[in-house]
Amino acid sequence: MTLEHFKRSLRSLLAKLPIDRFRNPPPVVGVVRLEGVIGRSIGPGRQGLTLDSQERAIAKLFKNSQLKAVALVINSPGGSPVQSALIAQRIRDLADEKDLPILAFCEDVAASGGYWLACAADEIFADENSIVGSIGVISAGFGFVDLIERVGIERRVYSTGPRKGMLDPFQDENPEDIDRLRRLHQDIFENFKNHVRRCRGDRLRAEDATLFTGDIWTGRQAVEVGLIDGLAEMRAEMRKRYGDKVKFQRSSGRQGLLSRLRGGIGRGNVGIDPGELIGAIEDWAQRRRFGL
Repeated sequence: MTLEHFKRSLRSLLAKLPIDRFRNPPPVVGVVRLEGVIGRSIGPGRQGLTLDSQERAIAKLFKNSQLKAVALVINSPGGSPVQSALIAQRIRDLADEKDLPILAFCEDVAASGGYWLACAADEIFADENSIVGSIGVISAGFGFVDLIERVGIERRVYSTGPRKGMLDPFQDENPEDIDRLRRLHQDIFENFKNHVRRCRGDRLRAEDATLFTGDIWTGRQAVEVGLIDGLAEMRAEMRKRYGDKVKFQRSSGRQGLLSRLRGGIGRGNVGIDPGELIGAIEDWAQRRRFGL
């Protein structure tokens, strides 16, 4: 007998007892918190949002046969389009398999890849002050050509093809490389737009020239253009739908060994972890793009 079969048998047995909480168990809503920059390490032992870091916890949550719905609580300025797509698709596949409604709740920000995640839901909600949108593709970097010349450094690069060193920050920009990058961006951008159109459908109330400029909206403005369905907080909305006795079951993403050790023994350490400091600065820079 599998564990899941045993649980079903136990619930069936308890339902026969003359105790109301066994006969009429409270509805359960699964909660998946998707927080932070998507798809990259943010320091030793820490990890951004990736399918690898979230899949086990999400799959375990969906195995609960008592679930009535799943809430995605999103607070992310974006990141990797690949990981955004992978996480969103995994959640959507499980929801379809289990025939469960998915509701997304945007907190401070659900922008770029964060909004991609929100589109995995059947309905999207936000606070009136949330930042939503930023449908587009961006990459940024630095050029160090003048710097290495000033300090007398000679750059040596050996490659097997003319594209292998494309966009090298220690060399002058090549217009052909820039054009190539823009074509890559455009391809990913089209995928993003198609994802939004497919998920939101006729709920979109603005033209492409408005929605797909990389612009951002407050929650209230996002309702007006159709990027979200309403203004609501997760607990209040779920209690309105499933009653005051609704229970919340949270998923817990995987932590690396160093994260667990740091959490267990590092509380009293007043020193600064360089990895955490760099990660915090990078996360701050991402959020500053949206005034947060």
